[in-house]
Amino acid sequence: MTNINSETNPLVQLENLLDEYLVKKTPFTLPGGWREMIVKFAPWMNLILILVALPALLAFLGLSTIFMPLSYLGGVQTGLNYTLSLVVAAVAVVLNAIAIPGLFKRTRQGWIFLFYATLVGVVENVIHFNIGNLILSSLLSLYILFQVKGYYK
Repeated sequence: MTNINSETNPLVQLENLLDEYLVKKTPFTLPGGWREMIVKFAPWMNLILILVALPALLAFLGLSTIFMPLSYLGGVQTGLNYTLSLVVAAVAVVLNAIAIPGLFKRTRQGWIFLFYATLVGVVENVIHFNIGNLILSSLLSLYILFQVKGYYK
């Protein structure tokens, strides 16, 4: 069994690449006070967003049992996009929820789960060809995430 932190792991390679460009080679960094504030309030913001998203996701799941077959009436692509959006949203909420205890304790594991949740969003944007959101939202999220990475041990 391979080590998950091994340099041959593609996620570790991606993390190292993003760390290189979003921390070491970036022309500007966030001031230390801003980074400390982000680390301090990130678990609370994450918790609030989960509490807001969870009822909507549960309603979406409930309504999807009724409307899922109807979504395919718009074509297979529409139905698949609907199903994929539902699955990705559920995975992102679960990863964000798993990250909360680690974010409060400032452990690396909490940061890793938040990184995975961000990557799930990036993959969804790529699959849906949502280039604007991919560039703006994903890049900004990854930039902030990597700027505060050093605070999580």
